[in-house]
Amino acid sequence: MDELLQRAHDALDDAYIPYSEYPVGAALRVADGTVYTGCNIENANYSNSLHAEEVAIGKAVSDGHQEFEKLAVASEAQDGLTPCGMCRQTLAEFCEDTFEILTDAGESTPIYTLGELLPDTISADQLEDAARKRGEQQ
Repeated sequence: MDELLQRAHDALDDAYIPYSEYPVGAALRVADGTVYTGCNIENANYSNSLHAEEVAIGKAVSDGHQEFEKLAVASEAQDGLTPCGMCRQTLAEFCEDTFEILTDAGESTPIYTLGELLPDTISADQLEDAARKRGEQQ
């Protein structure tokens, strides 16, 4: 098993999942090789729950990292889980379309790029272009 995927599996043990009983772990390798892990943390108010990927990203960013190399995501079910749309958009803030995401499908390890999972993402460039166009119209 890939070392990064193993770290994602190890993070499953820390998941706080009293409602879904569906543990998810993530492992994010940043540019200097450091690996940040995360697990899902549920809340009775579901909108306050944290996803494993966003926990790992938050740890990395709060430590001053903004260049990411690769992400691995695992669930106990080994069902090929990929990051949700919200987590994909958060990754797009820091990563190129070529950023790789490893998943665990039991006997195989599918690898996706962020661009495959989230084509035509909202980007800072798009927001800047829209602001520039608004300024030109005024």
